[in-house]
Amino acid sequence: MMDAILLIGPTGAGKTPLGDLLERKGLHGRACRHFDFGRELRRVATGGGREFDAEEAAFVRRILDKGALLEDEHWPLAEKVLRRFLAAGASERIVLNGLPRHVGQARRIDGLLDVRMVVHLDCPVETILERIRRNTGGDRAGRADDDAQAVRARLATYAARTAPLLDHYRAAGGAIIPIAVGADTTPRDMLAWLKHDTQ
Repeated sequence: MMDAILLIGPTGAGKTPLGDLLERKGLHGRACRHFDFGRELRRVATGGGREFDAEEAAFVRRILDKGALLEDEHWPLAEKVLRRFLAAGASERIVLNGLPRHVGQARRIDGLLDVRMVVHLDCPVETILERIRRNTGGDRAGRADDDAQAVRARLATYAARTAPLLDHYRAAGGAIIPIAVGADTTPRDMLAWLKHDTQ
């Protein structure tokens, strides 16, 4: 089974820029492919991919518009998106970003990938808002869902549903690598810390 690194952190913490950098640079000499679930869902929503019908695309658009999570009953769609990505190219390691988003999804991913490391991008709310305002990670341009109210709603969902993944993987014996993220922390800073902390 292919092994994976899971990036966990609130919106704006820098998961996508870090995942993209890991794909370009790898980690400890191992190649990585970055699975950005949000990016993949936006592709489905705009009609990308022949594997998804109009009904699935419309459903994904509704989920994205609400800022909601795919629940356990929607796992077949999430799995379809992930399997399409995995089939598109080989890699030594997958960097998961945005999936799993809650413990139910984590249990299902266990049958597909071996999550050996969880990178926790720890960032307080006010810092998140500043990072988004500055576009520190360089990935927020054109995001229509970055107004303060929408961001705070996503942060509340993260705290309630996604943060418990840390306890889930800790209980499973996974390596949890915390990275403190400040307003000016760049993806290169995060990667340097990750390399140092996982030698």
